[in-house]
Amino acid sequence: MSSDRTIPNSEFRIPNSFAPWRSPLARALHLNRSLPYARYLQLATVRLDGRPANRTVVFRGFLDNSDRLKFVSDTRSEKFAQIEAQPWAEACWYFPKTREQFRITGTLKAIASDSPDPELQQARISSWQELSDSARLQFAWAHPGQLRAADDTFNPPAPSAEVPLPHFCLLLLEPVQVDRLELRGDPQNRTIYTWLEGDRTWSTQAVNP
Repeated sequence: MSSDRTIPNSEFRIPNSFAPWRSPLARALHLNRSLPYARYLQLATVRLDGRPANRTVVFRGFLDNSDRLKFVSDTRSEKFAQIEAQPWAEACWYFPKTREQFRITGTLKAIASDSPDPELQQARISSWQELSDSARLQFAWAHPGQLRAADDTFNPPAPSAEVPLPHFCLLLLEPVQVDRLELRGDPQNRTIYTWLEGDRTWSTQAVNP
């Protein structure tokens, strides 16, 4: 799950065509770039029995020319079945240096090996190729969530660095609302960005913290 990738300055310059919350998020990423864990966030989904499920994931950037956030997962995990049944999810991201929180609500789409969309399939392959060797190796481990396997099953042959394992999938979070809270200041600042489907645009509203 870890990533030591530094955040390039280009991630701080966001074209005007993207959502208005992208600039403050890019700024937070830029100012927290010295903290490797600044790319970790919590992602909550809904279990098949209706209860919440939450876990820490690694932000893998944005899908090209879109506002969709990228994560990676394993189709053998419970998370995959949860998304298939109920795509609504919420990410919660806290940046220690700037003391900002972003809560990002939206729908998740899982891009698995059988995805018919060639562009999304290529994005899945590219995401696999961008992983570190150790991260790719984790996808060759025993079935997640099942009874503990023998230790030697956690030392498999290294998978191909070019071709993803069949159960590797790309997760895309498409936001419909972003709640940004700046904890610095008295009073604090809070802004809610909402996607207006009918107008095909984002609204920006300052609210009480």
